[in-house]
Amino acid sequence: KSRGLHWLNGLVHAITHQKIITLNYTKFWEGVSHKKTLEPYALKEFKNRWYLLAADYKSKDGSFFLKTFGLDRISDLDITTASFTREEINIEETYKNSFGIISADGALPQEILLKFDNEQANYVKALPLHHSQTIISEDENETVFKVFVVPTYDFQREILSYGKRVQILAPESFKKEMKEEVEIMLKNFL
Repeated sequence: KSRGLHWLNGLVHAITHQKIITLNYTKFWEGVSHKKTLEPYALKEFKNRWYLLAADYKSKDGSFFLKTFGLDRISDLDITTASFTREEINIEETYKNSFGIISADGALPQEILLKFDNEQANYVKALPLHHSQTIISEDENETVFKVFVVPTYDFQREILSYGKRVQILAPESFKKEMKEEVEIMLKNFL
């Protein structure tokens, strides 16, 4: 069961009414809570976890950048009475070429070809990896899919989760990057 769901109603209110929020946030790799003042823009669900997409309130350099905050790592949420003016941003467009919660952040999407054995391919057909997914070829043994995404960390983890049941056909740069990752993993099992 996902944690942090008790924040959903308050965050929906803050997003809808453009209210500045404050919260304490603990990154998994730091283990220390940091106070944040944020402009909330949207909520996004991925793999049974909810995330807040928000920008720093009055960032030091004046730049606008959406950051991702796991609801399960939020504490002490306060919805202030102060309002903010939303930047013109289309969340769906921002994440159109992404898999999961990591935005493409200006990186160009790639055409990625993946070959699955037919048993696993049935699962990938039933729950597509990405909205851009199409079938390139199919026979009684395997299916080749094409997706058009930025191969972010989330996408890489997803491909690794299929183990020997997937083969990366293209592009060569993604294939090489994943091969290096698997070689490092292999060393951990020796």
